[in-house]
Amino acid sequence: MEEASSTEEDLIQKHKKEKKDLQGIICSKIYKVLADLCFFITAQIQTLKKSICKGDKKKKKEVTEEIVHLEAALDKQQSEELVRWKLSQARINENEEKCEGILTDEIFQDRFADPSQRISKAQKRREKKAIAEKERNQRIIEQEALNVFGKRNVETQAIRKILHDRNLMIYDIPSDGHCLYNAVAHQLKLLGDMPLGPKELRAKTALYLRENMNDFLPFIINPNSDDLLSPEQYAKYCDDVAETSAWGGAVELQVLSHILKCPIEVIQAAGGPYIVGDQYNNGRKVTVTYHRHMYELGAHYNSVAKIAKEDEC
Repeated sequence: MEEASSTEEDLIQKHKKEKKDLQGIICSKIYKVLADLCFFITAQIQTLKKSICKGDKKKKKEVTEEIVHLEAALDKQQSEELVRWKLSQARINENEEKCEGILTDEIFQDRFADPSQRISKAQKRREKKAIAEKERNQRIIEQEALNVFGKRNVETQAIRKILHDRNLMIYDIPSDGHCLYNAVAHQLKLLGDMPLGPKELRAKTALYLRENMNDFLPFIINPNSDDLLSPEQYAKYCDDVAETSAWGGAVELQVLSHILKCPIEVIQAAGGPYIVGDQYNNGRKVTVTYHRHMYELGAHYNSVAKIAKEDEC
């Protein structure tokens, strides 16, 4: 028979150790499963790469697509492994805090019974601050776990994957209502065209809309009534494009393509990239990324740039 614990404190410490050991066993089993799966995926990728025959473009395309899917699966497994580890550590800390809380209550009772050993107000404040800090760290860990699998992060990682295959990366544009125009302006600068800032692009967009009202009026809806705009409302819409930070969307993309006489490619996570103004074929192309979930206020446009050599490593 197991020897009885000499004191209540010994028993609490024994329980704490048993919980910690159990958590360690659970974690080790999870890590083994994930590690085996990651190794299997990595081996599949290497096997596929070796199976590509020179000159077989169709086979190369099929294998490349399969590798992309496997790499995405590997990224997901590694992210899950990291999240599980953080959550397991949080649970261990939580169990330790519960045990420490029991001991602290016992000490409080003893000190309260003996006036000479009562805990000071300063000590109470320090302990209260320490508990609040532990709770804050726990919330941070839980939020990080949510962020890994949140819509924003999943969407951003998917867009980054598409860009990386083209040796491109996201070029961040501020979320201030001018994102579409700033993204296009950045692209024009990269193309070496005459620099046009967001104000100039807005002014040209508004002018084109005014001059071609019949082409665009049927496609603009009043957000307050879901009805088509009246001519007066359409004029106000054009004024807002030119003079305010009104967000640009599909209509403005069409107009910018006509103004610049070049196609605009929009890269997004869902549905694949699409091109606006594909009738223009002069060797110039503007590329932007479209994010549905980057900000709570609504959709957002970013620009793109080539990956620098130091970023490839």
